[in-house]
Parts: sequence; C-alpha cells; structure tokens
Amino acid sequence: MKYYLKLGFVLLIITIIASGVLAYINSITKPIIEKNQRKTKEEARLEVLPSAVTFDSISYFNDEVVYTGKNEKGEIVGYTFVASLYGYSGDVKSMIGVTPELAVNKIKIIEQKETPGLGANCQKQEFQKQFENKIKSSMMVDKDGGEIISITGATITTRTIANSIKTGLAMLEEITSELEELTSDKEEKVK
Repeated sequence: MKYYLKLGFVLLIITIIASGVLAYINSITKPIIEKNQRKTKEEARLEVLPSAVTFDSISYFNDEVVYTGKNEKGEIVGYTFVASLYGYSGDVKSMIGVTPELAVNKIKIIEQKETPGLGANCQKQEFQKQFENKIKSSMMVDKDGGEIISITGATITTRTIANSIKTGLAMLEEITSELEELTSDKEEKVK
C-alpha cells in the first residue's frame, strides 16, 4: 500500500510541475498568437477590399467585428466580416469583402482544419474566385442547384463556406438597413 501511495505522490508532483510549465509557456505565447491572428485579419481585410484605406468597426457577428471600408474621401467602398461555420473537420473561417451593394467582392480563407488534399483545397485562388460578384441568393453549391462548383470530395467544406457567407450577408443586410434608418432619422432631425 505504501508503495502505491509513493507512486501516486511522485505522479502528483510530476503533474503539478508539468502543468506549471505549460501554464508559463502559454502565458508567454498567448499574446504572440493573438497578435499574429490580428495581423492576419488586417492583411486579409486589405486583400478582400483593396480600395479601402481605413476600416471602422460598426457591429459584431460571430464574436468578430464587422467593418466598413472607406476610401481617401471617407466614402464607404464596402464592408468586411469574418464568416465562420463548422466544416468537415473544424471551423472554416473566411474574411469576406463586400461591395456597398452587398455583393461579394472577394473572399480569403483565414483558418481551416479540413482534410489535406480535399477540403483544404478551399484555400486555392481558383476556388475562392468563384464567390466574387455573388449575392446572398446565389450562395448555393452546384449539388444544391447553385452556381458554386464544389470541391471534389469536399462538398461539406464548400457548402460550409457558401452557407457561412450567406448567413453573413443576411446579417450585413440587417446592419446596413439599421444604419440607413439611423442616418435618415438624424437627417430628418437636422431639417
């Protein structure tokens, strides 16, 4: 019995030390990881809405900030948001650039854990290009009667991306209509 208590105590000490080391390493690496994620999102925002010079936050969607992109004159040239849904192996996150008319300008996959050689092909430019100039109603894959050609062997990933963008565009419609109402109410009060 004494032998088992001694083994249990040694195991407890090893576990405490290992946990302490992991917690210390996490405290060092967490800020670096967060900084890199912010930088990746900033670069993706500029890539999906290249005509924008500044970005102002206007709302939240999926715990992510929705931005308006403005040009040098301060005019709105579009919106950006992160669309995210669970795919085959994990969340697939895309940065979406949208025109003021709420058509997709460009998308960029910023995070995915899909199967290499299948769903991971969603990061290829030729796949992402087919979402350009699409509106909410045309966000359907070919297997569901839509225009978006699904990745061979990865229909779930393709459907996930299309549905996440469709949901994001619906949310953006609501946000922009609320902003337009607020703006028109302010203009009426000024008159």
